[in-house]
Amino acid sequence: MTSPTSIQTVQFTINGKTVHAPKHWTLLQAADHVGVRIPRLCFHPDLSLMGSCRVCIVDVENTGQYMAACATPVAAGLVVRTNSPAIRQARRDIVELLLDNHPKDCQTCERDGRCELQNLAYDLGVRERLFEGERKSFPREDSGASVVRESDKCVLCGRCVRVCAEVQGVCNLSQHGRGFGTVVTPAHGAAMDESVCIQCGQCVNVCPTAAFIEQDATESVWAALADGGKHVVVQTAPSIRAAIGEGFGLPPGTPATRRMTASLRRLGFDAVFDTDFGADLTIVEESHEFLQRLAGGGPLPMLTSCSPGWVSFMEKFYPQLIPHASSCRSPMGMVSALAKTYYAKRIGVAAKDIFMVAVMPCTAKKYEIRRREHTIDGLPLTDALLTTREAVWMMKSFGLEELWAREEADFASDAEAAFDSPLGVSTGAGDIFGCTGGVMEAALRTAAAKLDGGDAPLEFTQVRAVEGLREATVRLGGRDLRVAVANGLTNARRVLDKVIRGEEQFHLIELMACPGGCIGGGGQPYPPRGFRVLDPKLLALRSRALYTIDNEKPLRRSHTNPGVLELYRDFLGEIGGHKAHELLHTQYSPRLPRGILRMHHGQL
Repeated sequence: MTSPTSIQTVQFTINGKTVHAPKHWTLLQAADHVGVRIPRLCFHPDLSLMGSCRVCIVDVENTGQYMAACATPVAAGLVVRTNSPAIRQARRDIVELLLDNHPKDCQTCERDGRCELQNLAYDLGVRERLFEGERKSFPREDSGASVVRESDKCVLCGRCVRVCAEVQGVCNLSQHGRGFGTVVTPAHGAAMDESVCIQCGQCVNVCPTAAFIEQDATESVWAALADGGKHVVVQTAPSIRAAIGEGFGLPPGTPATRRMTASLRRLGFDAVFDTDFGADLTIVEESHEFLQRLAGGGPLPMLTSCSPGWVSFMEKFYPQLIPHASSCRSPMGMVSALAKTYYAKRIGVAAKDIFMVAVMPCTAKKYEIRRREHTIDGLPLTDALLTTREAVWMMKSFGLEELWAREEADFASDAEAAFDSPLGVSTGAGDIFGCTGGVMEAALRTAAAKLDGGDAPLEFTQVRAVEGLREATVRLGGRDLRVAVANGLTNARRVLDKVIRGEEQFHLIELMACPGGCIGGGGQPYPPRGFRVLDPKLLALRSRALYTIDNEKPLRRSHTNPGVLELYRDFLGEIGGHKAHELLHTQYSPRLPRGILRMHHGQL
């Protein structure tokens, strides 16, 4: 937060203390700046102001009414009280009324212990429900692949509506109805999968209760682990190792690769693979594709295709750009395809008997694994998708919290904490896939090595730590290449609209659906105390963890991965060849949501 300066400040008092604050600040910002904590619910600093919940009310002298601190600008001479007995009682009444219209299932709720409404009730001293009577009642909408809506738990804070519109640019959600019947839903009450929802899960992240949660996959994974006829394998995305420790109380930004791998092995998985291997493989195929396009073999700019939320966004909002997207599967898809072909052949197990589980930071991956393009001979490439949150819960349920109390270094020579071959070998370039700019840098590392040989730079810091959107020029093979990195789909819109209007010429664009990239995915742990969803400080800590892992690896360019080289030599043949395309590449198509199609045919 910017510190006030004497040039632009006004003077007033908060709880008898003289405060100087910039004229454009609100009372809530000013109070936070001087260490006065005002409770809040609908407010989020990265979203527009709504002022709907009124939990942040304060007493402003001579106004005759309580004011919402989040929406009231500072002014000279104000006398503000934030903690008078009357204000504290009014806040308790507001939260109590929210609770009186809320389900009584806290002990079995997904957000128990992580619920902002629950925490508010505790902090404000709400100890009873005084009003019984009719409560709102809406059906649970769980037909979708990724996101479940439980409108009975909605407090109409509007965060989900705003993040969908303002951060993601999708505008799928809005409030429908009036008064007691108000409900947040896609247009015409459509199911999530029949709307323009891109499955990113940011509505899940910002929801203060459990009105939005991910579709649960834990029961299917428990069942597979208990099935003696299945060879159950798991793969873990790059960003998981930078965030999963938060679920066990570790400080944000703590690298936890070894603890994570050991925990998964103790859960009973027959093999633990690293999606970083797929990330390296993606770069080998994608950089080959990019260099072909540079030589005139396809349209430019080439768009990355690792993020399933972005892919869904492209198919629904920018179908004209589909020819520009890399045809590479996501790293997860590549590892799954190889697990049921290359790995299955090596261990002598039929593909139908391999149950592939992926631990991902992303709710959109739950949708990706159901796409018909992600099958081989009728079998899904990935059988079950766990978010980071689900993986944490399974580990805790299995009694593994004590393992997480050990230091990461304790596992340095522990075979239990090592990934399995052949799909567990990776370079540092694979790790940085988890943060925005990482895919771009990994691709540039390999492309530069192929074009410039020994003179090629290893690091491309100009595409790191991207907040929103960054454009840059890099020198490769004796020519200047224009690149762009965008995370959060409103930023994707900005750069793509430039491309469509012909205002900018780019060669390569990395696009990630979620703020910060995968480290800010819709399935990552809810932020620990002291941080918030979309918090740049939290995303920076997670990103730093991945670059730390990258720096510590002996190999940091994807095309030097010995496991990848062995794969091409023994199984795939040439890079970009027929077999590689069959297993490692996919296709995209325009997708008009089914709900909109039915509406066009008069069925809604």
